[in-house]
Amino acid sequence: MSDALLTGDALLTDLGARLVTGSLTDEELLAGTGEAVPFQILPDANVVKIGGQSLIDRGRAAVFPVIEELVANLPRHRLIIGCGAGTRARHAYSIGLDLGLPTGVLSVLGTFVSSQNARMIHYLLARYGIPFIEPAGFAQLPLYLEERRAVVFFGMPPYTFWQRNPELGAGRIPPHRTDTGVYLVSEVFGARSMIFIKDEKGLYTADPKKDPNAKFIPRITVGELKELDLQDVVVERAVLELMENAGHSRSIQIINGLEPGNITRALNGEHVGTVITSD
Repeated sequence: MSDALLTGDALLTDLGARLVTGSLTDEELLAGTGEAVPFQILPDANVVKIGGQSLIDRGRAAVFPVIEELVANLPRHRLIIGCGAGTRARHAYSIGLDLGLPTGVLSVLGTFVSSQNARMIHYLLARYGIPFIEPAGFAQLPLYLEERRAVVFFGMPPYTFWQRNPELGAGRIPPHRTDTGVYLVSEVFGARSMIFIKDEKGLYTADPKKDPNAKFIPRITVGELKELDLQDVVVERAVLELMENAGHSRSIQIINGLEPGNITRALNGEHVGTVITSD
């Protein structure tokens, strides 16, 4: 095919022609690619994350009621279920740091722990035909949702060795962990909701487990949250950074999964827990 035909108006828009012939470091050209509204691939799906340290590490008493409530919602809601890593990942990080391992290798360790948790949740859901999928299997995710109403995956994003180092002075722990990985799935697929299931009511001005004077925050924007400059937040800070430029997932909800009914209420669109919005 000739260059003239390749870049002709019959085949490419003006933007398309400029992309073919231009540089992908051209800021003006890159800005033009963001003008079109992104397509929502799975607008009826709900992405939920089961916290590792907050829920899975607690064992049967915490996990079984969450499983039962998720299953009860399958007739009404499609669920993409991500899993956190929890305390075992922190243990692996501590040993890795002591051995001097870099951030990318620590990310590999966290990925394996998150995958172990996801497989345990998968086995508990296996009787309902709900599959476990790895990153390579995400192309089949829509089919699984159509057939089984839910899937389980591990929350750690598959950056592994390609994990970006934290900002200078922020240490070596991978900045993009399971909260971030699950959130990115909701953003890319244009999901209906992004719900983080944890063991606290939501966002507080401080860790309520350590500070009895911590105040609950039912709703806040990312900008307002940054202005508060809290020492500890309920989700990874990388999620808040990603939300500022999100095309779809511009709102997240944090709920207490230890309280029966909260998952159902959140899936039904009720304001339970904390809602954080981009603007």
